[in-house]
Amino acid sequence: MEEAFTIPARTARFLWHNEIETGIVEGDSIIALVDDMTLRTPSRPLAKLNEVKLLPPCEPRSIVCIGRNYREHAAQMQAEVPTEPLIFLKPITSLIASGDAIVYPTWASEKVEFEGELAVVIGRTCYRVSEDEAMDYVLGYTCANDVTARDLQRKDGQWTRGKGFNTFCPLGPVLAEDVDPSDLLLTTRVNGEVKQHARTSELVFPIPRLISHISQVMTLHHGDVILTGSPAGVGPLAPGDVVEVEIEGIGTLRNSVVAGE
Repeated sequence: MEEAFTIPARTARFLWHNEIETGIVEGDSIIALVDDMTLRTPSRPLAKLNEVKLLPPCEPRSIVCIGRNYREHAAQMQAEVPTEPLIFLKPITSLIASGDAIVYPTWASEKVEFEGELAVVIGRTCYRVSEDEAMDYVLGYTCANDVTARDLQRKDGQWTRGKGFNTFCPLGPVLAEDVDPSDLLLTTRVNGEVKQHARTSELVFPIPRLISHISQVMTLHHGDVILTGSPAGVGPLAPGDVVEVEIEGIGTLRNSVVAGE
């Protein structure tokens, strides 16, 4: 008897025949739609990831970010390492997918920078959970770029404007449920040149601590995203650049930069 198709632990959201679908990903291919539960092992993939219009791999209500969560990044910013996780938010309007363009707000900023990060996606309603139970609330992981107008961040003294422009939160390309996030290699490249190269084991506050800490403040819902912080090596972007955030076991988030009008 032929075995029923088993949904693997990597998925992507994308446009398919003008509909938003979630697909099962193997390698660089989308092999089936998640909703087709009767499907047997396919003889050929539906499409390559680079042949479809990708969407962010989840639909968050909240994008919660953590600042200075790598010691060398804090030193690069000439700032102290926080004594507890430093929380800030990005608006939903900042969210874009892999393949979309980051719009450089030339009318407002002269120093826009990349920050490659591991992102945690929440799987169910989470409020005031302990560190011991925090990982039970995780759906999966993806790549993120906490794009920042650094001059505005420093000028304002708080981070909403510098972090909050439209397109300043690229996320993707896929959602991976089957990775151990405690020691993943993260590499950020600009125009092919490596700028960041670190492991998630270097996080000051690990993921269970982040989830527990945030959930003492706010309720996290299915699809919400936590950006866990960026390692040292952050630096400038310019119109025409291509920035890639690659995390082992997940994939590569790739975005071009265009000048805003």
